[in-house]
Amino acid sequence: MIVWNEFLNDARVLKEAQTLQANGHQVVVHALHTPGVTQERETLVSGVRISRVARSPMWKLRKRNANEGEGSAESQPRNAVSPPPETLVRQLFKLVARLWTHAALVNQLVRSRPYVIHAHDVNVLPTAWLAAKIARVPLVYDAHEISTDREGYKAFRGLVGWLEKKLMPKAAGTITTTEARAKFFARAYGIPRPLVLQNRPRLVKVGGGNRIREELGLTESWPIVLYQGGLQPGRGLPRLVEAAASVPNAYFVFIGGGRQAAELHELAAKLELGERVRFIPTVPLSELPSYTASADIGVQPIENTCLNHFTTDSNKLFEYVIAGLPVVASQLPEIGKVVRRHDLGLLVPPGDTAALVEAIQRLVDDVELRAHYRTRAEQAALSLNWETQEQALVELYERVLSPSKAGISPQ
Repeated sequence: MIVWNEFLNDARVLKEAQTLQANGHQVVVHALHTPGVTQERETLVSGVRISRVARSPMWKLRKRNANEGEGSAESQPRNAVSPPPETLVRQLFKLVARLWTHAALVNQLVRSRPYVIHAHDVNVLPTAWLAAKIARVPLVYDAHEISTDREGYKAFRGLVGWLEKKLMPKAAGTITTTEARAKFFARAYGIPRPLVLQNRPRLVKVGGGNRIREELGLTESWPIVLYQGGLQPGRGLPRLVEAAASVPNAYFVFIGGGRQAAELHELAAKLELGERVRFIPTVPLSELPSYTASADIGVQPIENTCLNHFTTDSNKLFEYVIAGLPVVASQLPEIGKVVRRHDLGLLVPPGDTAALVEAIQRLVDDVELRAHYRTRAEQAALSLNWETQEQALVELYERVLSPSKAGISPQ
C-alpha cells in the first residue's frame, strides 16, 4: 500500500491493512517520513509493516534552518509562526522535493517485490501505477475522495481528472467510500462500479466515561456537543462556533487539527466563548473512541461546497454511531440516508445556522430524546461497523490475485 501521509492517524488505510494481514497477506504500507516524528521502519502489533521515505533529501537541513533564530517553532505559539512567502524559487524547490519523494517511493515499492500495489487516493495514483508497471503486478486504486471537485483541489481538477481517466481503467480493482461516489467514478471514467467500503470504525465497546470532562476540567453538568475530525474549510466549523453562542448550558468541544484551527480559536475568543468552546488537538486513533464516548451529542455540520462534500458520509458519522451518540448532521444524500434509515438523530439544511442552533438546542434540552437516539445508535452500531464489510475487501483481493478468475491481466 502507498499513502501520501505519515501513516499515523489514517484510520481507513489501517483497517484495510489489518484486514488483509489477518487474511494471510503480508501488508507493507509505504508512507512519508518526518525525522524526529516517525520511524523509517516499523512493524505494528497486527504484523503490518511500515516503510517510510523522507519528503525531501534536504528535509533535515530545512527543519534545522526553520528552528534557528529566536527559538524553535515548537517553543513559540503555533499561531505566531507564519509560513514563508511562496516565491517562485520556493515553489520550484517544493516541486523538485516532491518529485524526489515520489521517485523514492517508486524505488521502494518495486524493491519490496510486491504481488499487488494498492494506491490510496489520487496523489499517489501515478506513483503506484508506475511501480506496478515496472514490477508487472496488478494495481488496486482506493479513491477516498472525488478529487476533481474537492475543497483545496480547484487548481488541480483538470490534471486530477486526466490522471484518473487514464489510470483508473488500468486498475485491476477499484474501491471508494459511498454509493454516490461509486456511481460518479463509473459514469465519469467508463469503468465498472467500484467496490464501496464505507469509512466505518471497528465495533469497539467503550463505556461513556468522563474523559473529556476530566481532561478539560469541565465543572458544569451540561451536555457535551462534540465535533471530531479535521478542522478544515467547508465543514461548517465557524458556523458551529457561532451556534454555540446561541445554545447556553452546553459545552462545545472540537477534537482535531487543521488549517482552520487558528481561525476557530480566534472566533471563540471574539465571541467570548472560551469557557464553553474548547479544543483538544488530534489524538491517537486507539484513544479516540474513549473521547467520543464521553460526549453527549455528535455534530457533523459539513457544507455543500463541492461534489466531494455532497457525496460524503464521513468517518465521524460512523464514529458517533459506534460510540452511541445522537447526531445532528447536514442533510446531504449519503449522510441523510444513514441517519434516516437508522433513526440516529436530527438533520439540518447545510449552511443554515439557525436550523443548526435549533437542532442542537432541542437535543440539549430533551434528555429523553437523546436517550432514544442513543438506543438507536447502539442498535445501528451492530451493522454499521468495519467488520460487516471487510469480507468484501478480502474477496476483491482474491479476484485481483487470480487474473483468470477475474478475467483481467496486470496492466
